[in-house]
Amino acid sequence: MKELEKRGKESHVYRKYQLVGLEISQILEDEKHKALYIKLAKEKSGERLLRLAKEVADRQNVKNKGAYFMYLLAHPEKK
Repeated sequence: MKELEKRGKESHVYRKYQLVGLEISQILEDEKHKALYIKLAKEKSGERLLRLAKEVADRQNVKNKGAYFMYLLAHPEKK
């Protein structure tokens, strides 16, 4: 049982898009929604998503970085 608990806490990153999704969740301080970011990284350009996440994280007045990131993703003309 202890071995299963130990393995459950380890990272299971096998693909590049998984790593990108996890990085985005950490950048945005929104690890609760890491599965969403992994899915987005699988479907879209990981480099573009990382760039957008870093832009959002650099903005000082954003309270909910994850929501703002998703808004900008849906409305690229609003950047």
